[in-house]
Amino acid sequence: MHKNHPLFLSNYLKNYAESGTLRAHMPGHKGCAPEMLPENLYSWDITEITGADSLFEAEGILRQSEERTAAVWGSPACCWSAGGSTLCIQAMLARMKAQGRVVVAARTVHRAFLNACILLGLEVQWVFPRSGGIVSGEYALEDFADALDALGSRAACVYVTSPDYLGNMQDIAGLAAICHARNARLLVDNAHGAHLSFLPENRHPMALGADYCCDSAHKLLPALTGAAILHSRHPEEIRLLKSDMQLFGSTSPSYLIMQSLESCTAYMEERGHAAVAVCAERADALRRQFSGKFRFIGEEPLHLTIAANGHALGAQLRRLGVECEYADASHLVLLLSPVMTAEEFAQLADALERCTPEKPCPVPALPAPMRKVCDMRTAALSDWELVKLSEARGRVCAPVQVPCPPAVPIAVSGEELSGEWLALMEEYGLKEIAVMR
Repeated sequence: MHKNHPLFLSNYLKNYAESGTLRAHMPGHKGCAPEMLPENLYSWDITEITGADSLFEAEGILRQSEERTAAVWGSPACCWSAGGSTLCIQAMLARMKAQGRVVVAARTVHRAFLNACILLGLEVQWVFPRSGGIVSGEYALEDFADALDALGSRAACVYVTSPDYLGNMQDIAGLAAICHARNARLLVDNAHGAHLSFLPENRHPMALGADYCCDSAHKLLPALTGAAILHSRHPEEIRLLKSDMQLFGSTSPSYLIMQSLESCTAYMEERGHAAVAVCAERADALRRQFSGKFRFIGEEPLHLTIAANGHALGAQLRRLGVECEYADASHLVLLLSPVMTAEEFAQLADALERCTPEKPCPVPALPAPMRKVCDMRTAALSDWELVKLSEARGRVCAPVQVPCPPAVPIAVSGEELSGEWLALMEEYGLKEIAVMR
């Protein structure tokens, strides 16, 4: 079978699965099959047949499962997503569009946020970080308060990413207080924080006052890629959010992804608090063990982020059988998971012991904001061409091209490209950019 058709992806996946590599990257199941999956995965792959319910109009077993997920996470209500946090972000922003809210957003957002704004025709009032880089910035609460106050009586919402790709976290409780005092709503991209409800101190956005947030269960928990949760503080809007998700989601959401989310919910209900606590303790032990050798940053406990030349350190770890999640010239990110065993932590510790870190390159500071020439939708959907960075100065950014990971856009559609921002793109490895003709 397939003798004359080379199976490039299949061969790669088979070889990687059999390599014994320690997966310090997403998805959080780390290659361990959930307990209930059959040997023949295809036998569980179905469509919306009688009795199987329908995700966007859930009234049966899927609705019951969603209600259980909300209860386990401690949120008033939730919707499942088989389209990752991207679908959740699209639905959150569609609800804000329907409510006529102006979007105030931290600049360090995922590409999915920009794409959703473009599709919905939303314009964004940006809040830039006081310090840090494009991947991870440090923000001041008063900057969000000032942005909301400048809008006067206009309905608004604030959108932030927390944890970010490096594991830094925003003051969600402080942001929630600022928003609610001004009748604004708080949206949190919590894709990297589905486990936060299960820490000894609950740090999940819904526990800290957010109105909506998305969790990518697959990033650090045992679920298949694409399994995500949209949480809402407003149960009366669940039907509307489902309708919003239907605008963007596939009419055939994967039952295998949904089953993995149900299995993940059961795992977190039965073992989540204990397993996350143990994982966090082991991660802290690694930080203490290597505090004299590596400089760790970020406050989220399951992101093991090292300030070093990530390219060099990642290559060393790869030779030692450890694959990282993300590396650039300034950082390396190792994603941990509550399903990781003591033996896997010992394997990671042994690899780190045998590595020699190189000094990180300085994190490039963000230049002054670029001039907005036109709205994002017009620019992104315009006729465009790819040009070298050296030829792009003064041109207008069309669709964004970003390295993934971390999928954080540097320029935004509709902005006039300045020399400083083009130099920043070059530092992050970009060689060309799409510009309006």
